[in-house]
Amino acid sequence: MSTQRRNDFLIPLLAVLLDIVAIEGAFILSYQFRFFSPLTSVFEVTLGVPPLSDYVVSSLVFIPIWLFFFKSRGMYGTRRNTHLSDEFFAIARVMTIGLLGVMSATFFYRGFSFSRGVFILLWIVSVVTVTLGRYLLMQFEQWLYRRGKELKTVVIVGNNETATAIYSVLMLKKNLGYHILGYYADSSASEANPLSAAKYLGPVKGLTDDLVPQRIQAAFIALTYKEHPLLLDLMRDLEGKNIELMMVPDLLEMITSNVRIQEMEGIPLIRIREIPLTTWNRITKRCFDIAFSACVLVCISPLLLLIALLVKLSSRGPVIFAQERIGLDGFKFPLYKFRTMRVDAETATGPIRATKGDQRTTGIGKFLRRTSLDELPQFFNVLTGQMSIVGPRPERPYFVEQFRHKIPRYLERHRMKTGMTGWAQVNGLRGNAPIEDRTKYDIYYIENWSLVFDIKIILKTIHAVVFGQDAY
Repeated sequence: MSTQRRNDFLIPLLAVLLDIVAIEGAFILSYQFRFFSPLTSVFEVTLGVPPLSDYVVSSLVFIPIWLFFFKSRGMYGTRRNTHLSDEFFAIARVMTIGLLGVMSATFFYRGFSFSRGVFILLWIVSVVTVTLGRYLLMQFEQWLYRRGKELKTVVIVGNNETATAIYSVLMLKKNLGYHILGYYADSSASEANPLSAAKYLGPVKGLTDDLVPQRIQAAFIALTYKEHPLLLDLMRDLEGKNIELMMVPDLLEMITSNVRIQEMEGIPLIRIREIPLTTWNRITKRCFDIAFSACVLVCISPLLLLIALLVKLSSRGPVIFAQERIGLDGFKFPLYKFRTMRVDAETATGPIRATKGDQRTTGIGKFLRRTSLDELPQFFNVLTGQMSIVGPRPERPYFVEQFRHKIPRYLERHRMKTGMTGWAQVNGLRGNAPIEDRTKYDIYYIENWSLVFDIKIILKTIHAVVFGQDAY
């Protein structure tokens, strides 16, 4: 009996069909907008209206080109579980490359003259229509998973904190599309461990024998570096078997995750760490920060005045609360927020982290913290260069001193400007989330920065602020 199932067929097929419909629709809509819409009063049609059939026929030639680019970018895989912002940027890149190919081809084909206006409209409309199609597909895919359809059968290999975290995520996020059969480990989990709720399938070496009978399609490997010999034995036993293996990196692999090998006059060098931002990348990020924060401050200035008035009327004390935080290269700076707590909030306790239902919070402060509106004055921190729009969230010196001794690589967060929002926050690690988990996400962001990554995080932040429940 084969372990293969047909649950990797439906979603890719629907993605291809939706892309075909979306691109064809973009051709037709672009034609209509250019020649039969109010745009003609601004951009006059001087050479006559070409027949629609010419554009439809040409679309049938060019659609396969776009599909090829989508395929080459890995956008027809199963269970991609991407965020819509990821899809949008990937689609925009592919449509841009494809359109350049179309324009190049029409330069050599003189069968009829393509309108330049249609090309511009085609790029805009196709990005919108394809993104809309992908959004509908994502909603349908998650609808299937929530109802137990098209699920992939998986197991977890390991019995530690990482294995428990994987199990918790898969159980919480049903829309990821996985059905957990259980876990393999040399010993079963204790009753206090959430992993004990899963079925114990036996020692790791038993996975090979259970592969076909259990129809296991994928395994999440959560073994520590001390168990690597066990992993090597498992991979040797699984040679020639159809199973997907996904390994969660342990601490040692995290430290060396950004290894680069280069050569200097015949001498091999292993670069284990790089400066996160080159000079031009710093300039790019800073220019984006200035433009974005200035535009936002102009737009929200009436809201800032309203919030300031409500804070002043609701309790005694200053409207703006300045708190010392640690930023780039460990330098201290004053972080600005609308005051949401009593003036004497830490008189008796000293520095403590905010908790859900914190009694120190004022009436209007609870609303401001839940909606993250208390963070708006930090746009002034960004404008003055003390912070960035996106980056690791800054911590107070008191907590930094604690975390630096307890959490591996914690101080790596200070290699880049701290931000109003970050990769950790948009992945649900807000409020009193474990700082260990935040640090992992922050380091990933630092090592993989790009301007597109920043924009993606900003879009996800808007979604998290509107729908999230973790801020307090």
